[in-house]
Amino acid sequence: MKMQWRYWFGIGFLGMVFSVHGMIAVMGDLSHEKVSSPGETYSGTIVVRNLGEMPEEVKVYQTDYSFTYEGKSSYDEPGLLPRSNANWITFSPKRVIIPPKEEISIQFMVQVPASDSLFGTYWSVIMVEPVPRSSLESSLPERTLGIQTVVRYAVQIVTHIGDTGTKKIRFMKSQLIREEEKRIFQVDIENTGDRMVRPSMMLQVFDMEGKEYGPFESEPVRIYPGTSVRHRFDITSLPKGKYKALVVADCGEEDLFGIHYTLEIKE
Repeated sequence: MKMQWRYWFGIGFLGMVFSVHGMIAVMGDLSHEKVSSPGETYSGTIVVRNLGEMPEEVKVYQTDYSFTYEGKSSYDEPGLLPRSNANWITFSPKRVIIPPKEEISIQFMVQVPASDSLFGTYWSVIMVEPVPRSSLESSLPERTLGIQTVVRYAVQIVTHIGDTGTKKIRFMKSQLIREEEKRIFQVDIENTGDRMVRPSMMLQVFDMEGKEYGPFESEPVRIYPGTSVRHRFDITSLPKGKYKALVVADCGEEDLFGIHYTLEIKE
């Protein structure tokens, strides 16, 4: 079992709000993962449905994808990231009109290069984006005027090269914050390895007499190599006082990472 311990403490806050609109929906999971080998080819399908009462035009294209613990996501030109697999992927169609209440399938194929230098995880996204009728690029005959909300779907295409690559986590900032009636302890972590991880996160807390509180848990999320995320633990139930805290990131098998903190709750 691997255990890596570091000691750090900090203060800060970040909030995020999401909303979704539109008549086009990608059905099923927004990620496709495959364990593959150099030289292997595999394929998949993305199903897109028109939920509305009128035909909808959709364009399909590729981008790279990265994100940080601050909530910033980047969708850059495909093939620029060191671990992008965008150049391995072909797909069809690239533009299509979907009749009302019907669905179409986007077929994609991944050709993994026959190279012994490949290891770890490679990824990119296939973007599915409605074309507004008000847009000059729309090919639908009935043009409409006005502002339309466009929601694009980023479907992640993830290739793991066998069981190669290392799983490694770096603990970054920690923050004890107040959100209305809740008390939140935040921990930012970065994937410094070369294989994607989706760690189960647990916070265990002990007071100065050794009494144990928790465990408190945070929702697992994917962390690609070179990206970072913020995990939040609701510790509202803890009474005022000083505590020793242990955060554990369980990445599966024997890949277990941990860090100690000292917390003081004053209100």
